[in-house]
Amino acid sequence: MVRTYAVLTYGCQMNVHDSERISGLLDEAGFIPVTPGDQADIVVFNTCAVRENADNKLYGNLSFLAPIKKANPQMQIAVGGCLAQKDQEVILKKAPYVDVVFGTHNVGSLPALLERARIEEESQVEILESLEHFPSTLPARRLSAFSSWVSVSVGCNNTCTFCIVPTLRGIEKDRDAADILREVRALVDQGVIEITLLGQNVNAYGVDFGDRRAFANLLKECGKVDGLERVRFMSPHPRDFTDDVIEAMAQTPNVMPHLHMPLQSGSNSILQAMRRSYRTDRYLGIIDRVRRAMPHASITTDIIVGFPGETESDFQATMDLCTQARFAAAYTYQYSKRPGTPAASMPDQIAPEVVGERYTRLHLHQQAISLSVNQEAVGKKFKVLVGDYEGRRDEAQERMTGRSEDFRLVHFSNSADARPGDEVEVAITQGSAHYLIGDPGIVRATRGGDAHTARIAEKKSSATLLGMPSVKA
Repeated sequence: MVRTYAVLTYGCQMNVHDSERISGLLDEAGFIPVTPGDQADIVVFNTCAVRENADNKLYGNLSFLAPIKKANPQMQIAVGGCLAQKDQEVILKKAPYVDVVFGTHNVGSLPALLERARIEEESQVEILESLEHFPSTLPARRLSAFSSWVSVSVGCNNTCTFCIVPTLRGIEKDRDAADILREVRALVDQGVIEITLLGQNVNAYGVDFGDRRAFANLLKECGKVDGLERVRFMSPHPRDFTDDVIEAMAQTPNVMPHLHMPLQSGSNSILQAMRRSYRTDRYLGIIDRVRRAMPHASITTDIIVGFPGETESDFQATMDLCTQARFAAAYTYQYSKRPGTPAASMPDQIAPEVVGERYTRLHLHQQAISLSVNQEAVGKKFKVLVGDYEGRRDEAQERMTGRSEDFRLVHFSNSADARPGDEVEVAITQGSAHYLIGDPGIVRATRGGDAHTARIAEKKSSATLLGMPSVKA
């Protein structure tokens, strides 16, 4: 009897991509994705260590599975990712029934570890301290039929005081450009029309082999790939953002006019305490140059509220910068104290109630800005790529969903009978803080839509397990 699996993911896009590889490895080993609503024989948690709530979700879900595992000892549970890299002993102490604990550097070992745990009937732990093989050489079951992640690097050389990721993912290791482009072309041959270049610090690409123009050149080379409709990248660091990247974005037609660049704080003193190695004038200067080169570009960001030592004046500086920058969206987070980071032992930790109140104020402030930015789109036309997992029909509203070239979420009535993978020209009639609504016009069937319509039902690399979504990014 063939065994089934489910993969649950917490964290960033890098983790989502790693989960695609985990699913691909399990496919290759002869397992199959579980049918939604059924209990999987193998449950894999791909974890994050950036914020405390990721820990709580993992241990809550492990506790939920404990009685199921007790009733069915043949069921296997594996925990991987950044939290596994950091807390290997803690996981087995809290949940001794976990079969496998594996780290960020040895995803490829998972099938062998599961088999060893089954035969030896005891937990297997394998945590490598450094990367042996670049993970993009592993098979993958993609979440989307026509959009794909492509890793250009792993690890990070920055020393941000709030972040433990460099400790867990290691120093930056860049992938050969020819290898990246081979993967891009292979994906396009399979019908992929949109790729997102991934790295912990994507625009530092080239530091490993001493070429500061490597990332800009990579963008330009992606522009030469026939059949590749859209190129995106995330997430860049302001310190490494150079004008040649802006030039490549503006002059390469398939590089999309969207920049997601983490700010973290609008206060220079907090940026210094965070060890972010740039100040607000540099950040705003990059945005100004991007908008001059691409007036239609949208800018999104990440912001942390309540970093140790943040005064009301520091927080107000963040609010003011959001007003000045007019971000289309900002992903705001309450500072999470992570053991092992310099910030965890800093004085002047902010009281949770103060952090929560500031978070709410910033959220409401940015919502008003996002609403204003999106209302400016009313009356304009956008090219929208209908996604397969984002683009499923809303039965209640009879509408489809996709992403504009500048990465805004767009809902539209499906009177034009568009399919996932098609590009639809949508005239915007309404803007909210989080999405646009419009009427469809011209539909262009892309290679993705033509080649992969039959695969849409198969696109979920990990099925819903016990009411929990397969991917939480």
